Parts: sequence; structure tokens; C-alpha cells
Amino acid sequence: MLLINMKTICYSFQAELKIIGVNPYIDIPTQILGEIFVQAGKDKGPIPVCGKVNQQEFRQTLVKYAGEWRFYINTIMLKNSPKRIGEVIDIEITFDKESRVIAIHPDLLMALNSNSEAQQVFEKLSPSLQKEIIRYIANLKSEESRERNIARAIQFLLGNERFIGRDKP
Repeated sequence: MLLINMKTICYSFQAELKIIGVNPYIDIPTQILGEIFVQAGKDKGPIPVCGKVNQQEFRQTLVKYAGEWRFYINTIMLKNSPKRIGEVIDIEITFDKESRVIAIHPDLLMALNSNSEAQQVFEKLSPSLQKEIIRYIANLKSEESRERNIARAIQFLLGNERFIGRDKP
């Protein structure tokens, strides 16, 4: 089924919940996947999507894994999803045009600008790891926590400490 409003084209279908490793996912029908590629203007790299799973709104990313496009269903989108393998779920999906860029926190930017060695390492990190660090710092609530974690991030970039569950870069 095709739902259209003035802003987006939303595709509606049912799919069986499957699992790969420990990750529940569904397959997106080929025709719908092709339409999302057209909307996104690409068919490579992560593709942002939004919609509903069993009437529960989501923002997620389509990714290619082992040569196949996957739409992973996490427990926020579908309660107890790992225990629901085989269940048929209702999906509404569309390309998400909203920007997902997370601005680097000014304090992190200042810390990087103050330490050229850490800044050089940061710039050589993969975009996904840069984003992970930026997102982690941006989501901290207290100034104290942010200051402490920015210091840890700089030490991580200098190869002196683990950070966000990772060994030195």
C-alpha cells in the first residue's frame, strides 16, 4: 500500500521478523527499496528512514550487511523484538529527509583546537567514529560530565586511554 502526503511518500507493508546474529531485522520489498533509493538519490552507504513499526514511530537507518540491505528492528522500536522472531509486523517506511548531523559541542571543538596532535588523530578517524565521539559528548547532560569526558576523549585520541568502549585509535 502507498500512502502519499504533500511532503513524503510512505510505503506500507507487512514483514516477518528475522534475526541475524543477535540482531532482529526485516527485509524491505525490492520495489519499495528501489523507491527509497530514488528518494535518497543513492543506493550505497547508510540510508536514513523513518515511519512506524506496529504504529510505533521510529527513525532508523537502512544498512547493507553481507550483500543484503537490512532494516534492523531494535527493542525501542518493537518491545522484546529478539523474542518475537517469526512474528509478522506492520511497517510504514519512507526516506527521512531530516538532517541527522550532530553539531560538535563548542567545548569539544575548543579542546581539539587546543591540542593539534589530538585534532590530527580525530581528523584521521573514520567518519562513523568521529560521529560516535561527537554524539557521545553532545548527549551529556551536565557540564561536569561533559568536561570530564572531553578530557577522556582527548586522552583517547592521544593513545593514553580507552573511551566509549574502545581501545586507542
